[in-house]
Amino acid sequence: MLKFKNVLVIMGLFTIMACGCNSSKENKNPSTEDPRKVELKQADGKYRLFVDGEEFYVKGAGLEFGNIEALAESGANSFRTWRTDNGRETGKEILDEAYRNDLMVLMGIEVGRERHGFDYNDTAWVAEQKEDIRRQVMELKDHPALLGWGIGNELNFQYKNRKVWDAVNDIARMIHEIDGNHPATTMLAGIGKGEVDYITENCPDIDFLSVQFYGDIENLAARIEEAGYGGPYLVTEWGATGHWEVPATPWGAPIEQSSSEKAAAVKYRYQNAILADSIYCMGSFVFLWGQKQERTPTWYGLFTENGEKMEAIDVMQYLWTGDWPENRTPKIIKAEINGLDRYAGITLSPGSDNTAFIEYNDPDSDSISIECEIMKEATDLGDGGDFESRPPSIETKISCEPDGKIIFTAPEEKGQYRFFIYVRDNNKHAGTVNIPFKVE
Repeated sequence: MLKFKNVLVIMGLFTIMACGCNSSKENKNPSTEDPRKVELKQADGKYRLFVDGEEFYVKGAGLEFGNIEALAESGANSFRTWRTDNGRETGKEILDEAYRNDLMVLMGIEVGRERHGFDYNDTAWVAEQKEDIRRQVMELKDHPALLGWGIGNELNFQYKNRKVWDAVNDIARMIHEIDGNHPATTMLAGIGKGEVDYITENCPDIDFLSVQFYGDIENLAARIEEAGYGGPYLVTEWGATGHWEVPATPWGAPIEQSSSEKAAAVKYRYQNAILADSIYCMGSFVFLWGQKQERTPTWYGLFTENGEKMEAIDVMQYLWTGDWPENRTPKIIKAEINGLDRYAGITLSPGSDNTAFIEYNDPDSDSISIECEIMKEATDLGDGGDFESRPPSIETKISCEPDGKIIFTAPEEKGQYRFFIYVRDNNKHAGTVNIPFKVE
């Protein structure tokens, strides 16, 4: 077990807080506030983060370019980032917006990855990186919306040189020297015994570990035990089943769950994995409060490209607050092409006319529109969340009818494709599903 030198042991009842700030957004000025004191404590045998002396169980989401206001309205109390400056907004701008919405931020710090060419045997390079991070920390350390620091993201993914953990610990030690108010963690892809053993022995300045799982989060307790980790942790990424964890077509295309299947999985995983560990798990950040292209444009984001909320957001609001949204997202029940489902390995003839069908239900009987598009299977594939370009839509005839019947013409060019169906209500919600098929 790690020697948690920054863990305080106390006794007494916990008081759950959202952020502790009740003033209106218009009057909220972070520059007039002192930094929050965030501590890792153990009380009644449970590990928790405390903000200014009050328990803060993390109810958050991973957010880089997402809607911060909508996150707060859904009942979250925090979000995490992957870097201090995302290229669109500075770290201060992100923290300011979080503060205006009574949210706190686990601020990510970009750290070089070995798989991207960073050499942790190059002491000058390592020192230069540390000094750049020092500058970032100095700029943001006193912001009242800051919850803590996340040093690097999945640095154990496709790596060999364990000197990376020495560098992370050195960064954590530097952070504690200049910022006495916030803990520091590092985010692991899964969790392995090798990393746990090395960090336990050599990295005393890392306050706690953070772990990231997708479908395998259902085995969270077993994975933690197998790794031999006995300390507090956050789950800093979790959500939909990963594209590497699902069945595939005969030609190797991963089969994506529908938005409703994802929502059901998110509910189960939160209740049966994250909440199930009330001793060591200090909360989580669901992935992703926004939208991104990763294998498809709909796989991991909780929003569509048009900014519509998908069903997993309904579920997260319920899990965070105990109440469902007043207006719910359309549910996807079944989708087919020519009577065949996503798992059938569908093959179509070039330029052929075909019939798709979508069965859905809207809990509020809203006005519904059905839209469809065909994309080529993505070929610009990254690893570990790296950038991928979105495949263009294919120009072809598609006719959608209100009863869910869809007539479309297959592309003329042979190859691998996906047929995307969007069931949209008039309240900025959408259910989604896609069906892989091959033209040959």
